[in-house]
Amino acid sequence: MVFALAPLFHITGMVCQLAAALAGGHTVALAYRFEPGVVLDAFREYRPTYTVGPSTAFMALLARPDAGPEDFASFRLISSGGAPLPPAVVESFRARSGGLYLANGYGLTECTAPCASVPPGLEAPVDPESGTLAVGVPGPGTMVRILDDDGAEVPFGQSGEIAVTGPMVVPGYWNKPEESAAALPGGELLTGDIGFMDEDGWLYVVDRKKDMISASGFKVWPREVEDVLYTHPAVREAAVVGVPDAYRGESVKAYVSLRPGVAVEPAELIAYCKERLAAFKYPRQVEVLVELPKTATGKILRRELKTAAG
Repeated sequence: MVFALAPLFHITGMVCQLAAALAGGHTVALAYRFEPGVVLDAFREYRPTYTVGPSTAFMALLARPDAGPEDFASFRLISSGGAPLPPAVVESFRARSGGLYLANGYGLTECTAPCASVPPGLEAPVDPESGTLAVGVPGPGTMVRILDDDGAEVPFGQSGEIAVTGPMVVPGYWNKPEESAAALPGGELLTGDIGFMDEDGWLYVVDRKKDMISASGFKVWPREVEDVLYTHPAVREAAVVGVPDAYRGESVKAYVSLRPGVAVEPAELIAYCKERLAAFKYPRQVEVLVELPKTATGKILRRELKTAAG
């Protein structure tokens, strides 16, 4: 049985849940909306074997003190997609679920299917330099290239824009020829995501190109800072944005929500990051919120936080 954790209006829910279930002749259990307590009750009642959802959904389930191995005992495969998956969340989920591996994946609406996923029986590696978790390897018939600003391929291990070609890539945007020409030159989708590929073919997504922070002339990718914040035991959710700074151009600001029953001062989180990141990367400001703003699919809205930060 497939449990529809991701909404069906999202490409992940439509393809990886509904279409996959129909292709395999499986039952799909639907939830009206995502409520962690309701979802755990449904897991216990229906005993699904597969689900996929954004990382924030699994963070919310982990925040429930009553969540335990018995709630996930029926699952054979659980995947995450639609939002970055911090390595710390993978390990927390493994510990709380009784050993289940939370598999990563990567795709876009314009691709209509996963561009990269973790092959069965394997676990995605973590890049030792950046701490980024691989999203998988390209699937059959899918070509992924990493390009520099001039459109040339870069060597293994070097970051650039992720470009995807394959039979699942859309031909363009409806009645938008200019946008189509810009995003799909020659039929190759320029994703707007920055990433790199290692020599074994694992793809790593660093961040959105437009979300890069320029602090004193240095590039700071929000996700790297967020991944460090997720390793702090008090942090439930994290989002990092750039804010105007008269001296540095931009400074790093972090927004976090905390695990239930836990308190931490912003200064402690700043010091925690300072010990683990380069001097230009650690956040100069941390703001604690009850809940971070999200889309209907559960993806954290960095742009809303950036607007609020000024």
